Amino acid sequence: QVQLVESGGGLVQAGGSLSLSCAASGSIFRIIAMGWYRQAPGKQRELVAQKTSGGSTDYLDSVKGRFTISRDTAANTVYLQMNSLKPEDTAVYYCNARLYSDPFSWDEYWGQGTQVTVSS
Repeated sequence: QVQLVESGGGLVQAGGSLSLSCAASGSIFRIIAMGWYRQAPGKQRELVAQKTSGGSTDYLDSVKGRFTISRDTAANTVYLQMNSLKPEDTAVYYCNARLYSDPFSWDEYWGQGTQVTVSS
């Protein structure tokens, strides 16, 4: 059993900053990647940023230069620093992890979601 516990988020004015964190716990053998997705009302869930254990980092084009993802490998925790926030960043943000709970098979896990609201 694996759990992803998120914290952070909230309400901020446009141009402001927020940070999110997500800690994975439970039966973790090896993490493949951790990251953040978001879903705005009436829209599909989209990848915001992810960081793989191999060292690669991916960002949604619209957040490049404004958001920074980082990981504390030892603590199985991923962070998302969001700067210069825009109203269009308003969404529920979900932590995501792909990991092996044993040496043979991997699975995908989601956090409960945290609301980020950016007012204009």
